[in-house]
Amino acid sequence: MKAAQVGSRVALKNILFLTDFSEPSERALPYALAMAREFGARLHALHVMIPQPYSYATPELMEVAIKTQEECAESSMQQVDAQMAGLVHQTHIVRGTGLWLPLVEVINDCSADMLVLGTHGRTGPQKLLLGSVAEEIFRRSAVPVLTIGPDVRSSTHTAARFRRVLLATDFSEESKAAVPYAISLAQENQAELVLLHVIPGRKGHEERVPPEISVANAMHELYELVPPEAELWCRPEPTVRYGEPAPTILATAEELGADLIVLGVRDSAGRLGAATHLERAVAHKVVAHAKCPVLTVRA
Repeated sequence: MKAAQVGSRVALKNILFLTDFSEPSERALPYALAMAREFGARLHALHVMIPQPYSYATPELMEVAIKTQEECAESSMQQVDAQMAGLVHQTHIVRGTGLWLPLVEVINDCSADMLVLGTHGRTGPQKLLLGSVAEEIFRRSAVPVLTIGPDVRSSTHTAARFRRVLLATDFSEESKAAVPYAISLAQENQAELVLLHVIPGRKGHEERVPPEISVANAMHELYELVPPEAELWCRPEPTVRYGEPAPTILATAEELGADLIVLGVRDSAGRLGAATHLERAVAHKVVAHAKCPVLTVRA
């Protein structure tokens, strides 16, 4: 893999915070605020009002329900607006039959460079039944998505001050898109940059026939990811681990005290079950269970 092009740092001029006023959204807001302050970006807050299926309601009751929904959204957005005081910001409340189309429209209208959101972290049967809004977004979004999962705990004072950035890669074409963001965020925060490649397998069973890639080759590929001219606070630290990708990424991030995980993801191409650059559902598992924010960058 060729080294990433890092002639200029990633610029964040407009950050879009997506909220449904739930607890996960409340946890994500400090990150949106801190990122906007760190990069001097304009912060946009968006809430999409989706009508609830009141099949039993009369038209009159439906009108009352819609009016109540609007009033609640406006009241909640005022609270968000108050927390954004001191920043150049704008709030948006829009109505739609679904989330994705209104979101894309606002992303385009405000020229968003990054999207920030919280997630409930649903996996397994619950995910299959309820779906995952976060997964739909990071698989389809043309801009990077910073996701704050349910296990992330941070205060306003420490949010977005990343000391150790973990970039997980399998050296595929899809992973290239994430490299400049990992490097740039490490530069911006004078953070350590850990480069991780996971070789599928179990510890103690490294001799596989045929091996996909040797540890030596993987280490070489990791070193090649970062060009010499990258102005990092310290030399990138490459590491190769054996194991299942998602649990190994999560365990490595926790072991090393990573403040941010960066992943490349493949375009869903209309299928939300499409694989990530690591393997099917790996990105969702990492986002759902990580104890630090996860930045996904779509190729």
